[in-house]
Parts: sequence; C-alpha cells; structure tokens
Amino acid sequence: MLELNSADRQELLERFLRYVAIDTQSRPGSATYPSTDKQKDLLRLLVSELRELGLHDAAMDEHGYVMATLPSNLPPEQAGRIPVVGLLAHVDTYPETSGKDVKPQIIENYDGREIPLAGTPGVALTVEENPNLARVIGDTVITTDGTTLLGADDKAGLAEIMTALSWLKRNPDHPHGTLRVAFTPDEEIGAGTKHFDVARFGADLAYTLDGSDIGNIEDETFCADSAKVTVTGRDIHPGYGKNKLLNAVRIASELVTRVAEGPLPETTEGREGFLHPHIMSGNVGSATVDLLVRDFTVEGLEKLEARLKSLGEELEAKYDGAKLDIEISESYRNMKYPISKRPEVLTNALEAMRRAGIEPKQEAIRGGTDGSKLSEAGLPTPNIFAGGQNMHSVREWVALGWMAKAVVTVLHLVEIYAEG
Repeated sequence: MLELNSADRQELLERFLRYVAIDTQSRPGSATYPSTDKQKDLLRLLVSELRELGLHDAAMDEHGYVMATLPSNLPPEQAGRIPVVGLLAHVDTYPETSGKDVKPQIIENYDGREIPLAGTPGVALTVEENPNLARVIGDTVITTDGTTLLGADDKAGLAEIMTALSWLKRNPDHPHGTLRVAFTPDEEIGAGTKHFDVARFGADLAYTLDGSDIGNIEDETFCADSAKVTVTGRDIHPGYGKNKLLNAVRIASELVTRVAEGPLPETTEGREGFLHPHIMSGNVGSATVDLLVRDFTVEGLEKLEARLKSLGEELEAKYDGAKLDIEISESYRNMKYPISKRPEVLTNALEAMRRAGIEPKQEAIRGGTDGSKLSEAGLPTPNIFAGGQNMHSVREWVALGWMAKAVVTVLHLVEIYAEG
C-alpha cells in the first residue's frame, strides 16, 4: 500500500504551518475581489512554490485565482484518451474568527488525553467533546492555542495538493494524466467562484479538498436561495399613532416569530431543509429581514419559499396598509444533479480511498462548497476530505495522519484515471 514516508510527512507539516502563518481572513460586504488583499500574500507564495516544483505556467490572475498545470507523464496517445483532472482548494479563512498571528500547538504521539489550549487558560480539547481524537492516538495533532482559528479549512487542502504535486515530481514513474490545479479566494463568504473561468481552467472534472473526517466524500449539497423581506409600515408621531401607526420593526419581528414555527437550522438535521432568518434591521417606517432558504431539492426550496410568501400575505391582511415585499435570489444548487451525469467522478474517488486503505463514506453537506457552482457550470466537482475538525472555531484541530491519507488518496486518484 502506498504511504508517505517520514520526509513526505514532514514536508506536509511544514507546508501547512507555513500557510497558516499567513492571515487570509476574507471579509463579507467588501467592494473588492478578493475581499481582502492579504489573501494574495498566500496566493503569491503558492505561485512561487508551484514554479519551484516545475509547474512553469503557474500564475495569479487579476481576480486572485492561481492556476497551474502538471503535464501528463503518459505516452501521448494514452494521455489523449483520459480526462484532465482538476484539484482545488481555497486560501481564505472564516471572517468571524480571527486568523491573524496563528500559534499552532504540535502534539506528537498524541496520548489520548485532553489537550490544553495554551492561549486560553482553563480551556482544553477533550475526547468527550471531540470523539475523533480517540481515532488519532499516536498521531501528530495540530491545534490552535485557543486565541485564533487554525486555518485547516482550507490550508490543509492547500498543503495536501502541494505535497501530492511535489511527490509526483519526485516519483516520475507514478502514472498520471494532465492535472490542473486552482487555488481560490473568498470561498468562506460564498464568492469563491464568482469570477472563475471554467473554460480557461480546462479540466474535464475536478475535486475540492475541503472536507472534514477521513474517508468522507461529499457529492451532494443543499440547494440554496436567499430571501429578503422588506416590510413597509407607516411612521407617525407615537403620541398620535392610535389606529394609524404601523410599526415595521414589530411586523418584521412577528414574521421572524412565525418563521420559527417551521423548520429552522437549530431544529433540523440530515436531509431536512429550513428557513433561517439571520439579519434584521430597520425602523418604524421600513424594516428588512434576510433569510437563508435551504433544502436538498428544488421542490423543497419552493415549498419553503411558498410558506414564506404565505406568511407575508397573512401579515399584510392582519396589518392593513402594511406591505411585505419578498425578493428571492438563487445562491447555488445541489451538485448531485450534474455529478450524477459523470458517475466515474464519484466511483473513482471511492476506489482511490479504498486503495489508500480507507473505508469511504458518501456524505451530503448541509451547506455548499465551490464545487456546487463549479458543478452547475459544467465541471463536476465533489469534495474530498482534508481532515480539519471544529472548523471556523478557536478549537480547530487536524491530525497529520489524516492529512497524509488525503495526499495518498489524490495519488491513487490520478493513478486510477491514468489506468483509463
């Protein structure tokens, strides 16, 4: 069975630590793309490292996307018969938790006990709260110090792809077709593919390395829409408001209360959808409520949106003269629909994990990934595990052994495509 040796694992660890040292936090609402210029610090480093590996076309475009090519090592007549495989990861980190001055803790030969987070006395990672720690006893575990996130989402994916490319350059007898690599900004704020040119990327199919538990492959996501409800009331001096004043803030609050009678994120799991009010603002004359609409099918989305519209009509009838305007915007669709048209994209990944000695597990993401938009644009892109745990949190951690298995999975994956 193919395994990374100690030098390979050390390279993987050093790459990961180098990447998490660079602050790449994205920022929602920014007028620029990428949303923060500091993401380009890591993107420029990745261009340099790709070129050092011999991927001489590596470059960053005006939007911050980094793309590069590892040419096939197969005979030309064979290489022309197999698909070009893409590998992707994102550089940005979650905007609501600091990613600046990350101070990783490296625990070698983890013994199964709780792991104190040195920057926050009294706080520790426990097996009770992190049962996957019991699966990595004896491995090297990397945590935060409790003052920032770690950045394994998705710098683990970056390090894994770069280590796989490095390994392939050192092992030219390992068969692979043409590989295209892309590193993207702003995934955490839902804009990772905003300017991504699928045709220029030139892959026939692709994989993001942005998942969590070892063995997970995610080929299904939510269908997602956004809803904005604008409540128009009637603002009159409150001292003379009887039978005249219509308080838009109170009507909006009642809408949120009525929404809570149905499925919410905090009351659902598995394949259940929900409505999620997440921003509310306004005054007596006008107020807005922003909601996320999520379900695994378009039909499910339509039912939730119909319920929202019905609530709006009921409140308009209750508060005569008030107006509730509802605007629905499409965010992304379940990537299972396009992926199902290329079943080898999934079956080859499952076989690659088995060859790596991993029992694969298909998962549906209660969220979305860059793969959702890419798949919709004609590039089927399921999501492979990268190993990170407690993502977006100051309790984030990752095991080096799981990261190494992600690298091996990629190596077997390109081998399987080379076999035709």
